[in-house]
Amino acid sequence: MGTISKALEMLNYFSRKRPEIGLSEFVRLTGRDKATVHRHLVELEKNGFLEQHPASRAYRLGPAILRLTGVREASNPVRRILRPIVTGLAEQTGELAHASLLQGNVLSPVFHADPLAHGVQVHFDEAELLPLHATSSGLAVLAFAGPKLRKQILSADLQAFTANTIVDPDTLSMRIEEVRHSGFSYSDRAFDGEVTSQAAPIFDETSEVIGALSVAVPAVRAHEERLRTIATALTAAARSATRSLGGSYPEL
Repeated sequence: MGTISKALEMLNYFSRKRPEIGLSEFVRLTGRDKATVHRHLVELEKNGFLEQHPASRAYRLGPAILRLTGVREASNPVRRILRPIVTGLAEQTGELAHASLLQGNVLSPVFHADPLAHGVQVHFDEAELLPLHATSSGLAVLAFAGPKLRKQILSADLQAFTANTIVDPDTLSMRIEEVRHSGFSYSDRAFDGEVTSQAAPIFDETSEVIGALSVAVPAVRAHEERLRTIATALTAAARSATRSLGGSYPEL
């Protein structure tokens, strides 16, 4: 991993639960030496990606993030387009729905909505990157991704997040083919031990897969009939998202 990648990777440690991070905590999180971490933090702060709290001196996301987010949404308003689709899907199914976009060999959440219709809910952290092999969103993407990405994932040392995570390449390859055949994916407690989810892919104007739309359900509510109903709404919403983004589904 290059110096620039190591510095930018540090931005991924921020979340709603961890909006500020001090130097010592960054050292612990990254496993790097203090001098290297401090050098990276100084560069990120210098370029506006981080700023320091005036009192605690802990680091938080800086104004450059806001500026670049504005530029991105003005030129390619993905979040604005997906927001009503994801919200509508959540209200229709009564469960948490979220959209994510492909970022290298992981998925980056874009927007999520939860109608809070039940006492037991799925916790979703929009700052958490989603692995392709262990989530329904990832499986939906892998099923329609090019051979280069598939090979990269299948040849990697796959992390087991739960006892249900598929880490065997042959088994994962068979699951990917099943998803491609059905058009949507299913994942039962493979990333979170208490969550079952389903997902459908989203495509761009060249029919290349760019992300996925997913509905996550507490495993205690993941009954077969309910999942079938959700799958119908999910696949329709994913096609709507693809069309709204100017994309088109590939010929299968």
